[in-house]
Amino acid sequence: MAILVPLTLGLVWIVVWLRKVGSREPGLPPGPPTLPLLGNLHRFPKESPHYKFTEWARTYGGIYSLKVGPGTVIVLTDAAAVKELMDKRSGSTADRPPMHVADVVAGGLNMALSRYSESWRTLRKTAHTILTPQACTKHLPIQLAEASQLLHDILCRPEAFYTHIRRYANSVILSVLYGKRAPRYESRETTAFFEAQREWHLVLEPGATPPIDLIPILKYVPERWAKWKQDCAKTRQMQRTLYFGLLDETKERLGQGEENGCFMEEILARQVEFGMNREMMGYLGGVLIEGGSDTTSFYLQSLILALVAYPDAQRKAQEEIDRVVGGHRMPTLDDLEEMPYIRAMILENHRFRPVAPLHIPHRALNDEECIYCITELYDDPENLIPERYLLNENGTKPGADGSDLRPNLPFGVGRRVCPGIHLAQNSININTMNFVWAFNFTPDTDTQGNPILLDMFDYHKGIGTGPRSFRCKITPRSAEKADIIEREFLEAADTFSKFEFGLSEEDKEFVVRSRVRR
Repeated sequence: MAILVPLTLGLVWIVVWLRKVGSREPGLPPGPPTLPLLGNLHRFPKESPHYKFTEWARTYGGIYSLKVGPGTVIVLTDAAAVKELMDKRSGSTADRPPMHVADVVAGGLNMALSRYSESWRTLRKTAHTILTPQACTKHLPIQLAEASQLLHDILCRPEAFYTHIRRYANSVILSVLYGKRAPRYESRETTAFFEAQREWHLVLEPGATPPIDLIPILKYVPERWAKWKQDCAKTRQMQRTLYFGLLDETKERLGQGEENGCFMEEILARQVEFGMNREMMGYLGGVLIEGGSDTTSFYLQSLILALVAYPDAQRKAQEEIDRVVGGHRMPTLDDLEEMPYIRAMILENHRFRPVAPLHIPHRALNDEECIYCITELYDDPENLIPERYLLNENGTKPGADGSDLRPNLPFGVGRRVCPGIHLAQNSININTMNFVWAFNFTPDTDTQGNPILLDMFDYHKGIGTGPRSFRCKITPRSAEKADIIEREFLEAADTFSKFEFGLSEEDKEFVVRSRVRR
């Protein structure tokens, strides 16, 4: 009998505790109603969560909270709150939440996902040291050459524009990082990257693995009963084979005196100064390949989707570039200063279809307090309207305060801002001008000649997102421009040759065949 009292009290305590799990603690920002144990898990969107988060923001304000079982997520949708907490207080908000599967795959060395640690600080410092605006300017020749091939590829096979863009983005970052380009989408390194990246996205996709970070005991389930462990092991092997293979090739070239000025040569030469070991160098290169390949290609694919869907915006951009550049030469980066509408289009495409609509979650190292209300900043936000950025530099509607917005917000915030921002922006600027100057983008048609409507919301799931493959018609705007594209591509051969190391026989044959004037 005596033992029943403590047992009863213990059971009562457990019941009371369980009823509190999932409840919103006092002092947290408001948010959707919760259920015991689950919190808001039952209402948490399984795909494209940024749409639901925006809906909740209109109800609960610019800072609101979600309960994920016993855990808490604070959602920021107000620009002033983002600036205050993520930029001004970045020393406190630069951490990442635990992500066990990412640590299993990359050993805690994926700079984008890793926790705030000494290793992360070393990786970040090294990346920002080598990826300065001045250093990126030195790599403009290969970016321009690759952009000329992108135009040439689209001219020759417009139906494959989607993969042409992926090849371009991957080849640029491979050249800049490792001094080795990929002349075809089927090139070994490009194929290996996109295969590994597909597995990586599947591992990271919400719901793809059990809630390991909420229920840590799941880490100890034997691999034969945990498919997620098998998937992580497969992804890790694929990434390491590619990343460390490229690192070793670069080291071998450096030892043979065959430098071409790529970033990884500098990291190898300054390895001791930077405090980098082999593991850190391999994964630093890997995360930069991931960012440079995916985000740039997503942006350019979304741009083409927008040009097809918004012909008036395309026409206005073409009128401006024709006025500034004309039809007898290709545009240059210097021309962009004289093209306010195309600059506005670049900003609007970032806003309209951001490649990372949620960014990657941050984790606060200290308790922070901040109160803001949601402000509707844009008129007709669901449509692409470059003109909004001609009215004011932030594109906001009359009367809305957009002073806390900044143009590089799509590239991250605080100490987690993307180190490759300058390289990426150069690619975006070059190719936006090239596309508008060179081609007409129109809807594809069915067998009766009727335009096929595009699904503007058919996007990949995941942290980074771009449109799924779609069809459209791409035609050169004039025969003269087609000739200029071919001439510029052929003249880029000398630039390409500095980065054509270790090509497969198929790549070599493609290079020879493609550099014969049609």
